[in-house]
Amino acid sequence: MTLLSAVGSALLLAAQPALSQENAAEKAVEAAKQYSGVTLNTAEEAGLLAMLGININGPEWEELTGISVQVNEIPFEELFTKQMLEHRAGSGAYDVMLVGPSWVADMARGGALEPLDAYIEEYGVAEEFDDIAPAFKDWMTYDGKTYGLVIDGDVHLLYYRKDIFDDPENKEAFKAEYGYDLGPPETWKAFGEICQFITDKYAPETYGAGLINTGYMHFFFSERLRTYGGKFFDPETMEATVNSQAGIDALTDMVNQLDCQPPGVQTWGFGESLSALNSGEIAMTITWPPVARWAQGINADEQALSWVPESTVVDKIGYALPPGGHPELASGFLLAVSPDSKNKEAAYLYIQWLHSKQESLKNVMRPLGLRDPFRISHYESEEFRNLWPTAGEYLDILKVGGEQGYADLAILETYKYWDSMARAVTAAIGGKDPKQALDELAAEWDGLTEQIGVDRQKEAYANWASKPSAYRE
Repeated sequence: MTLLSAVGSALLLAAQPALSQENAAEKAVEAAKQYSGVTLNTAEEAGLLAMLGININGPEWEELTGISVQVNEIPFEELFTKQMLEHRAGSGAYDVMLVGPSWVADMARGGALEPLDAYIEEYGVAEEFDDIAPAFKDWMTYDGKTYGLVIDGDVHLLYYRKDIFDDPENKEAFKAEYGYDLGPPETWKAFGEICQFITDKYAPETYGAGLINTGYMHFFFSERLRTYGGKFFDPETMEATVNSQAGIDALTDMVNQLDCQPPGVQTWGFGESLSALNSGEIAMTITWPPVARWAQGINADEQALSWVPESTVVDKIGYALPPGGHPELASGFLLAVSPDSKNKEAAYLYIQWLHSKQESLKNVMRPLGLRDPFRISHYESEEFRNLWPTAGEYLDILKVGGEQGYADLAILETYKYWDSMARAVTAAIGGKDPKQALDELAAEWDGLTEQIGVDRQKEAYANWASKPSAYRE
């Protein structure tokens, strides 16, 4: 080759479009084609989350690879126990498992999760793993090994009525009464005062707030407890400290602030809170990310969401961190591979495809699946930021929430501690003295810890408490 022709070839190559970056979704699809004809059984939360696999992801995966997906729907409260029981029985009932972050320690120590590091090394794309927001990336590992790939990054947000908060007359009157500016509450004291101010002026048409008080109370109290400076256990003795003064203050305020909320709010769940926000009955609530889309009327024509009330507050909702600035990273989900699966590699490739930049962005914008952003590229996506006029504001605050949020407690048999906490909080909301409710909760927790083993639980708690998202000190 002459010098002239060599230069010409170099210029020609330089003029060609840059080769596309490695793509985790495409790598998974190509590798999975060798398993065409296989059927993967997946465990999914019953309802909207499972419908994504049944109606969209499963059929697409089969078309791309020839691998069929059989979705097994399981109620949320049964997911952990059913998957663990199937593992202990060695049934191989599931190839792909749906795992809450707080279950990883339990399931990994029980041998119920297949380590994924070898698969990641062979099929993963480093640039795509670097794209996961740190709080959610932290969910995927335990004791130095990777056991799951995140698909859903939950963060509690405060939703508030901008038209009420920005009204000049309201701002002037509130400042005169309380001595500070009306805005999204930065403390729980301010939350109560703002709630009362709005209720006094607008009720019964609109109340100051309407919070969830049934169903998932361990999430809401866990956040409040830590915001008030409380901790779950004494790290040396493993005695429960949920009944500290911080815990009593948090639960007492939680109960007292019901007075400025609508009648009957003590029995509200997720659906009632959403309905009240969309109908304009409340000016504030704290809940999960999909509410941002639904309050804006996005996906309103989706048949599966026909139960979501029509929104009367389109373009009126603002987004902020809950009081204290450290929202609960409430549940979220990872996908994992069962060690009992006969199709482990095919199962891994399916979850890599779902976890990938390409596919996860589609899923966090879809009406089915209840998937929420967990990648930096999700927060920055122009497509997502243009879904509605204030979608960019929502994504920005969601990103900060992930960076500043509290991780769910994750120790051995966490679900038992969750269940007892939820019952204690519900009892206080129903009228029991908050101190008595928390004293009984602490005693129950101490009994659980004794049954599990103080030293075993101490090790698991120390592992969790060492993470920056545990207490945000």
